[in-house]
Amino acid sequence: MATMLRSMLTFTLFTLLFSYVSATTITLYNKCPHPVWPGIQPSAGKPLLARGGFKLRPNKAYSMRLPPLWSGRFWGRHGCSFDASGRGRCATGDCGGSLFCNGLGGAPPATLAEITLGQDQDFYDVSLVDGYNIAMSITPFKGSGKCSYAGCVSDLNLMCPVGLQVRSKDNKRVVACKSACFAFNSPRYCCTGTFGNPQSCKPTAYSKIFKAACPKAYSYAYDDPTSIATCTRGNYLVTFCPHRR
Repeated sequence: MATMLRSMLTFTLFTLLFSYVSATTITLYNKCPHPVWPGIQPSAGKPLLARGGFKLRPNKAYSMRLPPLWSGRFWGRHGCSFDASGRGRCATGDCGGSLFCNGLGGAPPATLAEITLGQDQDFYDVSLVDGYNIAMSITPFKGSGKCSYAGCVSDLNLMCPVGLQVRSKDNKRVVACKSACFAFNSPRYCCTGTFGNPQSCKPTAYSKIFKAACPKAYSYAYDDPTSIATCTRGNYLVTFCPHRR
């Protein structure tokens, strides 16, 4: 029975991914054992998608078309509670206390999946520059070029240094891991001021922890350019908790 359910889910995901031929499709898939409230923030001047946020139950997927040349970011909110009017709060990744982010970004720390559609090539990455809350990945389908996987599969909350930890209300567990920039607000960690260029802003002990755990994700502002993946005319699957079987 479990095998049949997995097969049906896989078929449903691929049906969603390939249902549109003429436009780029992105599918958000929740493999976490708990609900995730995806947040979506378009870049300046780009259209808002799905009102900027919604609830995604475990083992469910949501697919949408991306307008040509669209760019923006996706993240997962966790531990949310909203009333009938859509007002409430999330433990991580909150966007102004609303179910619908409506163009607002998520409060750090939050793992980000970023994508920019181009005329000839798309660019995408998973970034820990704003910290980490949920493991995420981007997998391209049906594109041409390298079209490599990007993501942070490891659970950084399990290895987060004490100075970066965001703990649950009962203090029993780590629910998110701050970036060193957000935790210490120092030019050295934020790559600002005299550190505002790749020559002077180098990896730190903190960003090296992130990079070692998640080599396919951005660990700080001037991370290795290989953290950016490219693909031409692909469809994309963004997965929350991709490590979970």
